[in-house]
Amino acid sequence: MAATPISSKASPNRCAETMNLRIMTVVGARPQFIKAGAISRALTMRDDMTEIMVHTGQHFDQNMSQVFFDELHIPPPAHQLDIFGGDHGEMTGRMLEALEDVMMAEKPHWVMVYGDTNSTLAGALAAAKLNIPVAHVEAGLRSFNRNMPEEINRVITDHLSRLLFCPTHNSVANLEREGITTGVHHVGDIMYDVNLFAAEQAREQSSIQEELDLAPGSYALVTVHRSENTDDPRQLQAVMDWLMAQASERVIVFPVHPRTRKALERDKIEPSGLKMIDPIGYLDMTRLLEGAEIVYTDSGGLQKEAYFHSKPCVTLRSETEWVELVDCGWNRLWTDPHYKPRKAITDYGDGHTAERILTLLETHTSESDI
Repeated sequence: MAATPISSKASPNRCAETMNLRIMTVVGARPQFIKAGAISRALTMRDDMTEIMVHTGQHFDQNMSQVFFDELHIPPPAHQLDIFGGDHGEMTGRMLEALEDVMMAEKPHWVMVYGDTNSTLAGALAAAKLNIPVAHVEAGLRSFNRNMPEEINRVITDHLSRLLFCPTHNSVANLEREGITTGVHHVGDIMYDVNLFAAEQAREQSSIQEELDLAPGSYALVTVHRSENTDDPRQLQAVMDWLMAQASERVIVFPVHPRTRKALERDKIEPSGLKMIDPIGYLDMTRLLEGAEIVYTDSGGLQKEAYFHSKPCVTLRSETEWVELVDCGWNRLWTDPHYKPRKAITDYGDGHTAERILTLLETHTSESDI
């Protein structure tokens, strides 16, 4: 059974027209705030749906959390769980317990989760155990590296979900190989929606280039935060050595994630030649990205954002879940010195993914659900 292709047309469910759908959004980390912002803005345009935002607290730092709610016009969370710290199992377990209580109290018709974090997995597990249907935004992504906690989170969440919103045809094919064909929809990339909104906002509001005395096209933008790079001292040193080598060619602007800063201090690594700054808001990051010559990152989201701004990217990992970026010549792994021939990517849609997702939630809600 093929996934439903991108389409803005659907036959509304009559019951959903007359009842208010309660959609619980579970977020906890920077990438999720950004993606949820697009759907939250689309929800404000509808009077037949209500969003219940739950922030697990996974990213609790002001520069990693509240600033994104402010800049992206996301309503304050209805529930703030303040769960952070500890290893993956401990954190996920505490989230699962707290989310179950919130879901039983709020009784949502859908629980929507994003991406691949511990908050994603905990939200999906809690909902599934309570027989609440799960909708997964960015379903079907695979790096095929089961040593990555994010890969485990993706796989389990997809197998628990009733609706799977895929950004690419490749992600649809990944699910089909795992036997998941029901409820699968190719809707485009929610990050493209976000990018269109944020780029205009950033040009009007951000002065980060001027503050850092950066000329457009003169610098590289770097992020490093994945556990595979920060948990192993030898790997972290290798990444820093590679970045320092690039600094001989251009300025390297490096907003340092709290996890990465702690790891650098732990391993007594002192990178030289890098312009290291504190974490910044999304609009400042968008403005830096727009002016960058090239991007170096281990972030899945920033790989795509680089493409949206027509910037070449080098992924600081041994694989990427966004294989089309590599296949179409916009991205390469840091272990490979060459890009493939460059061409456009059509899978990501037209910037209306959020509306498409809400329409599908409506049409897939049965009378028994509400």
